[in-house]
Amino acid sequence: MTEYKPKPMLAVAEALALMAAAARPVADVEVVSTLSANGRVLAKAQVSGMNVPGMDNTQMDGYAVRAADCASGRAALTVSQRIPAGHVGQPLLPGTAARIFTGALIPEGADAVVMQEQCELAGNVVTIRHTPKSGEWIRRAGEDITNGSIILPAGTRLRSQELGLAASVGLAELPVKRRLRVAVFFTGDELTMPGEPLAPGAIYNSNRFTLRALLENLGCEISDFGIVPDSLDATRSVLRECAQGHDLIITSGGVSVGEEDHIKPAVEAEGKLNMWQIAVKPGKPLAFGEVGQAFFVGLPGNPVSSFITFLMFVRPFVLRLQGVTEALVPRAFTMRADFNWPKADKRNEFLRARINAAGGLELFTNQSSGVLTSTVWGDGVIDNPPGHAIAAGDAVRFIPFSELMH
Repeated sequence: MTEYKPKPMLAVAEALALMAAAARPVADVEVVSTLSANGRVLAKAQVSGMNVPGMDNTQMDGYAVRAADCASGRAALTVSQRIPAGHVGQPLLPGTAARIFTGALIPEGADAVVMQEQCELAGNVVTIRHTPKSGEWIRRAGEDITNGSIILPAGTRLRSQELGLAASVGLAELPVKRRLRVAVFFTGDELTMPGEPLAPGAIYNSNRFTLRALLENLGCEISDFGIVPDSLDATRSVLRECAQGHDLIITSGGVSVGEEDHIKPAVEAEGKLNMWQIAVKPGKPLAFGEVGQAFFVGLPGNPVSSFITFLMFVRPFVLRLQGVTEALVPRAFTMRADFNWPKADKRNEFLRARINAAGGLELFTNQSSGVLTSTVWGDGVIDNPPGHAIAAGDAVRFIPFSELMH
């Protein structure tokens, strides 16, 4: 009889590369109002049809002058006109100044603005107590954006900044990828919803709330199929239903090797499993495959494992499916460990930690995969390589939750 040898677990980098290679971005595009495009993914590069600013204008309240008229450092000039923002002044005659307000267009003939704090007005004459240089306090036309330039590339996930930029060049509508359609369900006869009586041996289904919120933050359309009984037939049935009209199926629980863990055989029966078990802690039993036309990701049932594996593996995969081309790899920072972690693990660990008052990192005392309080207490995770112990004072790689959730 041939001895069974389990397949080696995939390294984190291998798992990420496998998922990235499989990702097929959604092709459908829709045009939406720029006011309604927050969080959407731009389907086509946007080009400015104008210069911003459109014309030379002033950065300050003050007086528009000819710099040559103020060479003495104490020039007395007649105030010939007043130019508020949104109004066009008359050409500036030599020996005169124009009272001007922030954002107003520079009148023809003027080549500098002197801020009002450096001026003294008496009647209709202003004394300029400054020697301005040509161009001083003037925003030049096209200084920010030039006509014909790309302001937003395709694949940009639109935030408040990008929407403001689009609006600044007059874009009232934007072409975006349709929202990713994600089906979710949760396995385990022990799961109970908050608000219901908690029977002996039962637990509240925290993962349903955590994963739905994470998907909502990524702008997904979510179909929640709820809690599925621990049976192979029930799991297969809901998988078939989820595969209809969805781009991605995400489950929580049932991906291990116990007698009541039915996700693996159900996916293999209804589709195919491309990846199972990663050399990561927490979260080893992470599954990836396809059911029908939908991708499948099976997350562990332990709440911290589910949370961490979503952030590290599912988030970049979802972004790729949405067509996002940037910010797929979260930024990590080298920081000082203010703790000891003497027991190295053979898997890549993601340790919950937070920044202390001294600018170092302190570790949550209980790194168990079931201690959800560590995710609320912490500022992020330490990406600790396999076989690596940590001593106080060591430099470690820290990934803030803010990098994993934006």
